[in-house]
Amino acid sequence: MDKNYVPDKENLVEVNDLKMYFPVKTGLFTRTPLKAVDGVSFAIKPGETLGLVGESGCGKTTVGRAVIRLYTPTDGDLFFDGKRIDSQSIGSMRKDMQMVFQDPYSSLNPRMTVEDIIGEPLDVHKLYANAKERREKVLHLMELVGLNAEHATRYVHEFSGGQRQRIGIARALATNPRFIICDEAVSALDVSIQAQVINMFEELQEKLGVAYLFIAHDLLVVHHISDRIAVMYLGRMVETADADELNNNPMHPYTQSLLSAVPYPDPEIAKSRKRIILEGDVPSPLHMPSGCAFRTRCKYATEQCAQECPKLTDRGNGHLVACWNK
Repeated sequence: MDKNYVPDKENLVEVNDLKMYFPVKTGLFTRTPLKAVDGVSFAIKPGETLGLVGESGCGKTTVGRAVIRLYTPTDGDLFFDGKRIDSQSIGSMRKDMQMVFQDPYSSLNPRMTVEDIIGEPLDVHKLYANAKERREKVLHLMELVGLNAEHATRYVHEFSGGQRQRIGIARALATNPRFIICDEAVSALDVSIQAQVINMFEELQEKLGVAYLFIAHDLLVVHHISDRIAVMYLGRMVETADADELNNNPMHPYTQSLLSAVPYPDPEIAKSRKRIILEGDVPSPLHMPSGCAFRTRCKYATEQCAQECPKLTDRGNGHLVACWNK
């Protein structure tokens, strides 16, 4: 933690050098730190969406949970609206920072009705004067996410995956937050339902001015909803840029490989695109290679890549890349 670090007043959320290490037992008396997140920095302005992408296990979800302090960070500076997020301040900030979880099946209590699930944040933060006002707020939230009033007395097992995710989103919106972390919020849904939920996120952003950290591994979805995109590989940021810039001009070899795997509905475009297939396997986070973590799978790797890990450097127009050879 850097006590002298001063956040930018224009940013709603600012993360500086976030580290999240988990001790893993590797012997009878030895523990090795698993570096799930290792020096991640980013900022999100009010009403902006930052897309966070990368393959499974790269640390995306850990970043989201550490920001909202569901995990206690090993190191780093976290700020919300200019104030430091720590164990003392997070209680008062919870109302303004919410999370939509990946799995709509396990993140909702099966013993509670929809009305009680959505109303629980209202109870916790005492956001109503009487039972009538509470019910009115719950019904308004249900209407916002496209659920009927008659659904209020039902239990979650009576709903489809898309409807359950809407319940989770309504619960996140209950406290009128300024920032929502969407952790793979659409990955468990059918493609047609995904489109509905993404459109709903965009409409809510227009109405309420909420900022999102949108965590996903589907680059088409992320490009559609995000203002900026950050790409993660094995706990580190490798590239950050505006959504269109990153899509049209990817610089890091890993980003180029990810984008080459995106399926295109137009067969002519699909034919002309060349698939970049990475060689080798993803290294273990317990035994990371020296220098750049991506070098073991990179065709551009040099001796410098093995000796020193590249930092994110600006290549123009806020396009940041962590690579020695690009």
